[in-house]
Amino acid sequence: MNRRMLTKEEEAAGEEVEVRREDQERINKFSRLHQRELNLEEELKTKSKEKEELDDITMELELADEDDKIPYKIGDAFFHLPLPQAQEMLEASNSRIDEDVSVLEDKLGTLREEMTQLKVELYARFGRSINLET
Repeated sequence: MNRRMLTKEEEAAGEEVEVRREDQERINKFSRLHQRELNLEEELKTKSKEKEELDDITMELELADEDDKIPYKIGDAFFHLPLPQAQEMLEASNSRIDEDVSVLEDKLGTLREEMTQLKVELYARFGRSINLET
């Protein structure tokens, strides 16, 4: 993307468009959606990291001895569980994170569609005198 400052001529050539109340509400809504998008992306990144860690632990447990007691963290405490039970709990955690990731991706998709619609409306009204690039 090519970014540069407007020259004085380009700045003067831009016509002044009055900002109506509904325009300001759309701008504010876009801003709130953008903040929500950033929060969802951060949450999605965290969930993906959790998923990766769970996958690593699952691989490690495949090498464990069947008779070993596995320390499994629940809340702030570790419980020593038999290997099969620890693997079941890991699978449940993995599927729960998959569901969470799916929900977050759906929310993010809906939010981005709404932001795109607002961009279209605002750029149609204000042209180059507004910058909504995120």
